[in-house]
Amino acid sequence: MKITLKKKKLKNDKYSLYLEYYKGSQLDKDGKRIHIRDFEYLKLYLHQNPLTAAEKKENKETELLAEQILSIRKAEFFQGKFDIKNTSKSKRRFLDFFIEKTEEKSDSPKNYGNWTATFLHLKRCINPNLLFEEIDEEFVKMVRNYFDKEAKTKSNLPLSLNSKYSYLNKFKACLRAAFDEGYLSINYASKIKSFEQAESQREYLTYQELQALASTNCKYQVLKNAFIFSCLTGLRWSDINTLTWGEVRDEDNGISRVNFRQEKTDGVEYLYISSQARELLDERQHPSERVFKGLKYGAVYNNEIVRWCNRAGISKHITFHSARHTNAVLLLENGADIYTVSKRLGHREIRTTAIYAKIVDQKMKEAANLIPIINLTF
Repeated sequence: MKITLKKKKLKNDKYSLYLEYYKGSQLDKDGKRIHIRDFEYLKLYLHQNPLTAAEKKENKETELLAEQILSIRKAEFFQGKFDIKNTSKSKRRFLDFFIEKTEEKSDSPKNYGNWTATFLHLKRCINPNLLFEEIDEEFVKMVRNYFDKEAKTKSNLPLSLNSKYSYLNKFKACLRAAFDEGYLSINYASKIKSFEQAESQREYLTYQELQALASTNCKYQVLKNAFIFSCLTGLRWSDINTLTWGEVRDEDNGISRVNFRQEKTDGVEYLYISSQARELLDERQHPSERVFKGLKYGAVYNNEIVRWCNRAGISKHITFHSARHTNAVLLLENGADIYTVSKRLGHREIRTTAIYAKIVDQKMKEAANLIPIINLTF
């Protein structure tokens, strides 16, 4: 919806100021396009031809007040306080829109899979013909309750806490997109509370294990370079996979950094990298070229990580994402403060990084008992 400040000419040599709420257009039964508008008259008036300094001052103050009201109305609309609907969009089916948003994630296999799984659950609790105009606060509460109490896995078990968290967040993301795109007049995503995310087991490599892995042959050199690069920098798979030479900056003082847009958070970041990490990137190529050319997502590379770890004598369940966990733990173990680690990893909340601090703290507790028992005589 578009909100604009307008003026109407009156017979008393004044203008009446008003707000126009343009809600889009639709076709009537005869195929004629009808524009849908509402109006709010502000009871503020301007002199059509101000002659005196007083009249000019009055016009200026009135225009300023009208602009302030316009700003307030726009803010109220974006905060979901206006119950104003675009009637042409409100007739669209919600699940059709969810499918559209799901397809937009198709270039990210893991994210696409999560959206698809969410859709399969929504089909079980939402009428396929539900329109946007039928969505209200009770509806979104019903969906949350479904994920919390009724939804089942393929094995007919209740959803895990992390699955509830993931599926509800996809549903909320769709509601936010619908609000942003004018399908909903209220941001219902802000009216439902997310589930708490369970603290997951984060597999990582110790320094000794990383050294063993670096000394062990990997079938795909590009995979080995990318994995160790992630261990040294903390970059996600998605960001490493799309990293181009135009995002790698070599500065005059021998320091290198990468400037990139995080695929997960869509935030623009820059990250200083060590000289050893830079060596893994080889010779500079054309700015549009991928740095890790040939790297791709799939079972072939995932399985090779497992075999590579086995050859190095590492029995942990290591995935590519474990490299990011490894980076966080090694930084904290070697004296980096939690705030710096959080910034380097691109975490939006410090509590996300605090999970790694707990791992380091636990290792310190275990280290307290590493010294063998000695016989004491007094």
